[in-house]
Amino acid sequence: MSRVTPDQLREMKTRGERIAMLTAYDYPTAQILDAAGLHILLVGDSMGMVVLGHPTTLPVTLDDIIRHTQAVVRGTEHALIVGDLPFGSFQVSTEETMRAAVRIMKEAAPQAVKLEGGRRVAASVRALTEAGIPVMGHVGLTPQSVNVTGGFKVQGKTERAARLLLDDVAALEDAGAFAVVLELVPAELARLVTERTSIPTIGIGAGPYCDGEVQVVHDIMGLFPDFTPRHTRRFAELGTAMREAAQAYVTEVRERTFPGAAQSAKMSAEVIAALRAEDAQAAASDASSQEESPVDGQAEGQADGYAPPKPIRK
Repeated sequence: MSRVTPDQLREMKTRGERIAMLTAYDYPTAQILDAAGLHILLVGDSMGMVVLGHPTTLPVTLDDIIRHTQAVVRGTEHALIVGDLPFGSFQVSTEETMRAAVRIMKEAAPQAVKLEGGRRVAASVRALTEAGIPVMGHVGLTPQSVNVTGGFKVQGKTERAARLLLDDVAALEDAGAFAVVLELVPAELARLVTERTSIPTIGIGAGPYCDGEVQVVHDIMGLFPDFTPRHTRRFAELGTAMREAAQAYVTEVRERTFPGAAQSAKMSAEVIAALRAEDAQAAASDASSQEESPVDGQAEGQADGYAPPKPIRK
């Protein structure tokens, strides 16, 4: 089975077919999601929060992205894999962005990279695409800028903010981005963006009018108990199922009902009998040695010809 390509995603937009995208961070999850028919899997810096336990995505490193992208690529055959450029890997210069993207592509072998921002990163997007690296853009709420935006808030609600967002998407399209994520954007604005741009829009918290949807896999599977965003829906309660399974395991281990015969290997009765006979002989030998040895330190001293002095009476 061949992988999804950026050109196929653009054709899906033209035909009005929705694009399904989720995050993935490890080999087994990637296998399951790929078999489920996901078009795109994003190895996102959201791993910082839902996998590594950080309060934001900022601590995620380039090495983190590379290591997890390697696992996701190994676990998939069909989905287009996108590696996220983490905070600090592309903000300094186009040259730094190129180095980071090349490392991801060479060491982890995804089919594309993603970076946050619009007009301010357009030059880097152009340089990457001209170098043969497909780029997915990301505008609206950009989590790496959470300290500037003042939290995880809806973006583009005012006319000025909406126009700036439209300009950002146009700049990314002009620079060669093959798709763009619209995060926490009013639904009607996301609809307008989708109508104006020729590249696929992938929404998250952006309403039903985008060309596709992306969610954090831990959110939709009920695996992240700390916080459930308003824009998501739990399609399963795997966290609850895992906790109940772990509790059952603890109980059976304590009660010695697991493991049982079905989980155990067997060996020849003659072999184990011979081994046990050796233990019995060793135990008998130890008992005999204890009977023949001097008793306590006093006996040992007497055996050496030494007797402790008698106490002096006053």
